[in-house]
Amino acid sequence: MQPTILIPRIADAPVSAAEIVSVMDNAHLPFIPVAHSCWAELFPYKPQVEVRLAHTGSHLLIHYRVSEACVRAVASHDNGNVWEDSCCELFLSPTDDGTYYNIECNAAGTMLIGAGAARANRERANQEVLNTVDRFATMGRMPFADIEGERTWQLCLSVPATALFHHKLQSFAGLQAHGNVYKCGDKLPRPHFVSLFPVDVPKPDFHRPDFFGPMQFE
Repeated sequence: MQPTILIPRIADAPVSAAEIVSVMDNAHLPFIPVAHSCWAELFPYKPQVEVRLAHTGSHLLIHYRVSEACVRAVASHDNGNVWEDSCCELFLSPTDDGTYYNIECNAAGTMLIGAGAARANRERANQEVLNTVDRFATMGRMPFADIEGERTWQLCLSVPATALFHHKLQSFAGLQAHGNVYKCGDKLPRPHFVSLFPVDVPKPDFHRPDFFGPMQFE
């Protein structure tokens, strides 16, 4: 059984993405390592990845911190191929109805949100929904090609409950969810796949809700 990730409520009003680091620091919120190297025989490179999760009731707050040997953010628009870039992902199933969301965002804050019950036939959020997600990236918000050399970058997202567009959620408070956190980079010089909870399947596939772990929102 996977350990439960507790997601505390650290504010009662929305927090902008640019404020997330300071708000989480003031709340003394620790980072959680995203340290399972998936399919390591084929993809041995393992960046250092950490995440902090919190909520304000109306918004989910996500803070990623990544150290890796090359950073890339080529995708130029939302709903593009962000998983080919330096990409952090939260997959979240907010209820037990079988639908989960993939919230994927590259190092420049370009993102996609999909919904469905499996990898196939997923529905993408429209731009109106994506625009409700506030984003802050230390690498800036403009696309860029490969930047070689070890460096640390950070990404913060403030995701309203309404961005989970298949559910009529008004608040994350008290939610008993399941999910996983990933870091990938399919077209980086050293592709990699790391996860919070291990994914035990033969080939790369993060769309595996059967390997999600429990996430309890305060």
